[in-house]
Amino acid sequence: MKIIAVCGLGMGSSLILKMTLESVMSQLGIDCDIEHWDMGTIKGQVYDLLITTESFRDSFSEISNVVYVKNIMDASEVKEKISNYLNQKG
Repeated sequence: MKIIAVCGLGMGSSLILKMTLESVMSQLGIDCDIEHWDMGTIKGQVYDLLITTESFRDSFSEISNVVYVKNIMDASEVKEKISNYLNQKG
């Protein structure tokens, strides 16, 4: 599974979110490749899941495989939202 953490510039918050995701996915026992990118880089790229903050909801409204979080450092929130997404996808 390829997961992309996205923020405006692809540096600060997406890197923090990537580190949170690494911890969460390890806890869930899911093998994945996690990268962090800026909003412009993701266009045309192939990935299984995009994860970003609520502030970018309008920017990704046309994408169905996206999870939005409020707090990029809250592993509990990230874990809950990732789990819910994966359960919905079956």
